[in-house]
Amino acid sequence: MGLKEVAQGVLGAVLTFAGITHLTVARQEFQAQVPDWFPIGADLVVIASGIVEISLGVALLAVWRQPARRWLGVIVALFFVVIFPGNVAQWLEHKDGFGLNTDGARLARLFFQPLLVIWALAATLPPKKSTD
Repeated sequence: MGLKEVAQGVLGAVLTFAGITHLTVARQEFQAQVPDWFPIGADLVVIASGIVEISLGVALLAVWRQPARRWLGVIVALFFVVIFPGNVAQWLEHKDGFGLNTDGARLARLFFQPLLVIWALAATLPPKKSTD
């Protein structure tokens, strides 16, 4: 098993765990990331995003063949892009959650979201073709 496969498995486990916490112990924390202007109730958003996260995490743990693996990586990366406005809203609306109780901490967190996008894409890249 190579580094990409390990990275994919770890990301799958992280997403699955995060999704489970959406539905259980961290539900209120995740509600802090739902923008005040969003037209759907925060609890429903947290439940729906938790289900999506669990689904994506389990898929990352189960799908190992190309090209499905690559498409899954793109979908996971897009998920991270779609939820990014919630992170921005948490910063702009000065909402505490996950120990992010200062604007500086909330702002610093924003710079980690692109790393998740890169992680999802890099972990699911097809193997390099041999040039023998």
